[in-house]
Parts: sequence; structure tokens; C-alpha cells
Amino acid sequence: MKFSEKPFVFECLGEKLLGIVALPETPQHTGVLIVVGGPQYRAGSHRQFLLLSRRLAAAGYPVMRFDYRGMGDSSGEQRGFEAVDGDIAAAIEAFMAASPGLERVVLWGLCDAASACLLYLHAHKDERLGGLVLLNPWVRSAATLARAHIKHYYVQRLLQPEFWRKLLSRQLGIGRAIGGLLGSLKNARQTNSPANRELSFQEKMCCAMTESVLPTLLILSGNDYTAKEFVEATQIAPAWQQVLAQKRVSTCKLADADHTFSSASWRLAVEEATLGWLQKSMQH
Repeated sequence: MKFSEKPFVFECLGEKLLGIVALPETPQHTGVLIVVGGPQYRAGSHRQFLLLSRRLAAAGYPVMRFDYRGMGDSSGEQRGFEAVDGDIAAAIEAFMAASPGLERVVLWGLCDAASACLLYLHAHKDERLGGLVLLNPWVRSAATLARAHIKHYYVQRLLQPEFWRKLLSRQLGIGRAIGGLLGSLKNARQTNSPANRELSFQEKMCCAMTESVLPTLLILSGNDYTAKEFVEATQIAPAWQQVLAQKRVSTCKLADADHTFSSASWRLAVEEATLGWLQKSMQH
């Protein structure tokens, strides 16, 4: 299907943000808003967001990608993923205005953009949202990182004969090796602070998923510590386990993919998974 791309400027709390909308000739009523993660702009790593938007638009789905305040071609000061609710809200408003006939918006985010999507949902309960596509969500804490290191690094290292040869031949410092393991074990045992504290961003993410009824696609890389941390964190949290077991949540695992799906085959797999999920979940 033919589509057109249109850059435009919209406002967010007094700043000017740049967005690009890809509009199909015969658009679906569901659109996809690509939320940018990390210190990058609307094209994405290895042009992933640009290529994804064109693939989805060719299939009939309006798509918008944009720069946060302080990033790319947008004005203002740069901010972290926990402080972009205003940017996402302004982008949804601008997307709806730029796409006549658009009825609902799917938020699509990689890494801390996936986290930002859930934090937005937790704070706003926006009825214009139709679904979520979350790739390798960022849930990092000292405890999650330590558990991932223990399971995916130290356990594997302890099973490698080369590790023991180096250790016994003093090529590896015994104190440093043991100290690293003990430090990870200590961090992995960290518990939550008192009940009257403010919720952490990880807990807000879980609350958003628990309270939501939105169809959700979760895409996880097999060769990525961020994804491994997410898996470790959710496996020990009953609330996450219950949510991820619901029929409205679909999970796609790409066993060999890295964090940003940097090869053409991994990128295409993400596009196929996203498009297939949209066609299946956004029919009504």
C-alpha cells in the first residue's frame, strides 16, 4: 500500500518537538506511536524506527515517531525516561490530529521507552490507547542486575574449565573473583524498603500492567542483559507472573537477538512480530 511521510512540529509544555507521520492511502483506525528509548532520536539505532514505521505504514497502519524535548531536532532540556509523560501525551495529541480517522494508538517502545510507555499508562489511564508493544523493558536495579550476573555469568563461568585453570594459575585474582561473586550475591538479596515509601518505577510498571486490559506484545532478546534482567525480575514477582500469563499478553522471544536487534534478520523478525500482532489484536 502507498503511504506518505510528513514532518511537522508540535508543542509540549512550551517547547517545539519534531514528529514524522507515515500515513497510508487507506489507513487503519489503529495507529502506532514509536516512543524513543535511550539517548537517541527518531530514526532509531541502525534506522530501526524509520524502517519499522515504513513497514507498518505500507501495511495500512498510520505511524508516528518523534524526538523528545532536548533530543534530535526538538527544543528544550534532555530528560530521562521517567520524565517524558508530557512528551508522550503531546505526541498522542499531535498524532491524532495529524491522522484523520485515527481512533486508538498503540505505544511501541524499546528498552527504557518500553518502561516510559508503562509509566505513562500508570499515570494517565489514557482511553485513546489501544495496546502496547514492549521490547526488552528496562527494570534495572542493583538486585536485578546482580541476579542476572549470577545466573548468566557467574554460573556459566564456574562451569568452564578455562576459568579454573586461570584462577589456579593466578591469572585471575582470587580475591577479585570471589569478591565480585559475593557482591552480586549481596545485591541480589536486597529487599524493598518500608511500605510507606513512594513506588519505584519498576513497581509502577507492574501496577500499570496489572490494572490494564490492553492487548500487549512483549518481545525479548535472548542475547541481552536487559531482557535477562526483566525475565529474572518477573519470575520472582507473583504480580508480574499473573499478568504475563493472561491471554491479552503475547510474548515473542528471539533467541539470538541482541538488545537493539541490530541485524537485518532480527529487525525483520521484530517487524513481522509487530505486524502480525496488530493484525490479530487490533481487529475491533
